[in-house]
Amino acid sequence: MAYFRPPGPAPDPQLVREFTQLQDQLRNQVRLEPPTSELRYIAGCDSSFPTPDTVLSVFVVLELPSLGFIEKVYHVGPVPLPYIPGLLSFREAPNLLHAYAKLRRQPDIIMVDGHGIAHPRRMGIAAHLGVELDVPTFGVAKQRLTGVYEEPALTKGSITQLTDKNGELLGQVIRSKDKVKPLFVSPGHLCDQATATRLTLACLRGYKLPEPTRLADHWAEEFKKELK
Repeated sequence: MAYFRPPGPAPDPQLVREFTQLQDQLRNQVRLEPPTSELRYIAGCDSSFPTPDTVLSVFVVLELPSLGFIEKVYHVGPVPLPYIPGLLSFREAPNLLHAYAKLRRQPDIIMVDGHGIAHPRRMGIAAHLGVELDVPTFGVAKQRLTGVYEEPALTKGSITQLTDKNGELLGQVIRSKDKVKPLFVSPGHLCDQATATRLTLACLRGYKLPEPTRLADHWAEEFKKELK
C-alpha cells in the first residue's frame, strides 16, 4: 500500500482505544486454514492516496493458473481516519469494500498489497479485509512490519521464516527475483501459509511483485490520471 503520512499532533487516545478494541474483535474472527473450494480466480488489490483527503482503491481479477486478465475496477472516497500506526487498515478497508462491490467476477482468493497476520496485533489489511468480506485473503508486503527473519538466499524462490520473538510463525520471506529485496508473505483469513506462498510464487512473471498486486498498482497509477 502507498501511505500518506501527514505530520501533525498525536492521535486522540480515545480514538486509538476504540479502533484497537475493534481490531481485537476482528482478530478473534480470523481463521487460518486452507481454502476449501477450487481457486479459479485471484484478485489483487491496492490502495493509494492521490491527495491527503482521498483514497483510491483498485481491484484486478485474473484467472488461474494462466493469469489471464478478467476485470479491473476502482473506487475513490474520502480518507475516513487520520494516520495511526498499526491501524492503517481502517484508513483503507472501507474504500476497498466499495471497490470490491463493483466487481462482476467475484474472486476465489484475494492477494492484498500489505500484511496478513504479520502485524503487531496479527491484524494487517489482508486479515482485516478477509474478515470483512468472508473471503480467503493473504498479504504480500514489500517491507517487514514486525517479526524477525534471516535473509533468504539471493536467488529467486529462496524462502526463510518470519517469526515473532517466541518463534511463532507469522509469514515467510520470499525472494521473488534474483538479487532484489524480498517480499513478506502472510495468510490473512481463510488461508494458510502454504497456500499464500504457493500462489505468490505461481503469480511471478519476471517482476519483483506477483501479477495480481503488480497490476493493481499499475492500474492505480492509470486511474489517478483520470482524477486530474
